[in-house]
Amino acid sequence: MTLRVDIVSDVVCPWCVVGYHQLAGAAEQTGIELDVHWHPFELNPQMAPEGENLRDHLAAKYGTTPEGSRKARARLTELGAALGFEFNYADDMRMVNTFRAHQLIDWAGEHGKAHDMKLALFAAFFTRREDLNDTEVLAKVAGRIGLDRDAALAVLESGALAKDVRDSEQFWTSRGITGVPAMLFERQYLMTGAQGEETYARILQELASTRSA
Repeated sequence: MTLRVDIVSDVVCPWCVVGYHQLAGAAEQTGIELDVHWHPFELNPQMAPEGENLRDHLAAKYGTTPEGSRKARARLTELGAALGFEFNYADDMRMVNTFRAHQLIDWAGEHGKAHDMKLALFAAFFTRREDLNDTEVLAKVAGRIGLDRDAALAVLESGALAKDVRDSEQFWTSRGITGVPAMLFERQYLMTGAQGEETYARILQELASTRSA
């Protein structure tokens, strides 16, 4: 059985990484296949092109102390490792604007690779600490998953998909999505945050039972 899951998230959201991998683990555990559809959300739509030091950003936005930041990063690194994902945090890591990255995911979707692109961008930002606002960097990520680097660069520089991404962002925020990850199961059951493999497994099993009834 295959269940549809729409996931609203940002590529610089660590809990989106954790939540997705927990969900994937639950799918493997239950034997239920997922039809995943990614949707854009910008944690920092007003972020300057040059980005901002991650610790400074978290301190200004959430009041996170340096010690709190260290503990949060250590916890995420541990969680990621358990899920098979490498968080490679550093003190000079920068938060960036992700509007272009979302356009790249949309473009990859035209080639049947939106999911691959999303996961590749997670790794580019959190594991390799790459600047996802840089069109050259984004084009290289496209090349890594077998897409045409030059075509990716051209679509990013043209902004051809900017309106589509903006419309999609507004669609989800207009429906009350204010935090991510937000997962909509079978277009009927909404859950926000990274809820853990056990919780996701229960939801998948309940939905599968309902479908089978």
